[in-house]
Amino acid sequence: MHIPPYHKKVTWQRFFVGMLFGGIIAYCTLLYMYGEMYEQLLKENREYRTELTELKSLNETLLQDKKDLNEKSNEPLTVETLEITIANKEEFRLDRLIVHDLEEMVKKEIKHIIGRDISIIDKSDDLLISSIENKNYTVDEFTYSFEVEKLSIISQTVKLTLHAELAD
Repeated sequence: MHIPPYHKKVTWQRFFVGMLFGGIIAYCTLLYMYGEMYEQLLKENREYRTELTELKSLNETLLQDKKDLNEKSNEPLTVETLEITIANKEEFRLDRLIVHDLEEMVKKEIKHIIGRDISIIDKSDDLLISSIENKNYTVDEFTYSFEVEKLSIISQTVKLTLHAELAD
């Protein structure tokens, strides 16, 4: 029994080369889809972890504040949440994960104001602004500094709008 020499025919050679290129394209497509899916899962995981730590610290702070409130029944409103936005994230083309990490670093820097009286925060807003602006934040070998564009206290939420700059 003899195996025919298909490798010498041009039509079979084109068929085998087409299969090779098709396999390479399919593998590249698979790698791209896997990478996109993994990036999305990584983003969700970081958001959930951040939300969990934020809620835990918020819970501890609020429980402590509740104890203090029972002792002092005439205490005024306190800060319960922090909202931080970076105004020029499109200018630096920052990745969502980097923006998230920077926002979390700033929240860690000023998390001590949660549970504080709003009037105290209002009086010491310059101190709060300078504590954010005087610190550099490093993410992925880049160091960022922030300028506070807007600081607003709405009911029990402190909202900060920051302008990011690369620090030298």
